[in-house]
Amino acid sequence: MAAGEGRRLRPITERWPKPVLPIDGKPVIVTLLNELAEAGCERAWVVTGHLAEQVEELVGRSEPGLEIHFVRQPAPLGSADAVSRALAAGAQPPCLVSAADTVYVPGDVARVAARAQAAIAWRRSPPGAALELEEGRVRHVRGSGEQFASPLWVLTAEVAKHLEGLPGPPFELATAFQRAIDAGTTVVGVEVGPTRDLTGPADLVRHNFLYLGSRDE
Repeated sequence: MAAGEGRRLRPITERWPKPVLPIDGKPVIVTLLNELAEAGCERAWVVTGHLAEQVEELVGRSEPGLEIHFVRQPAPLGSADAVSRALAAGAQPPCLVSAADTVYVPGDVARVAARAQAAIAWRRSPPGAALELEEGRVRHVRGSGEQFASPLWVLTAEVAKHLEGLPGPPFELATAFQRAIDAGTTVVGVEVGPTRDLTGPADLVRHNFLYLGSRDE
């Protein structure tokens, strides 16, 4: 999902879309696509919107080792809308869904992608909504606890059928997962390591000039 406006990164994202910005000197979306290829994925649907041409040009030049399909989201209608557009363009569940502005610990994408059932990745520290887990299963997507949702999901056909008729806009993937859980679908929680993303302008400095970090971080 690479369509967001990145409003908290303004004014930077008024000129460059968030997924093309770097972490460790490399565009975030390129790092993600390389992780998907290493995880054994063969195809990726990249949903673009804000400054879409820049994202599409960069991905087209990066040669990530995947068959790439671009899908346009004409307005910021939410994560569920982005996924629905990818499915309408030919993506088929089960499929891995990720935000395009997040860098994961090496190997975590592959571990989540290997799951055969619906899943939500989680980490031990925010950001992210708190998940309520019970014996490894997600009970409440927006609950309370010390597990925080990471923007990485395994979407199955059982969950995909709940993408229709969601409240919004924005139409959120978390709501579809909760409806699937309430209907009896098992959604497992998969722990991943700390993630890195670009939330505000300071993150762009912090993740690319590590020597500027303070001892308190």
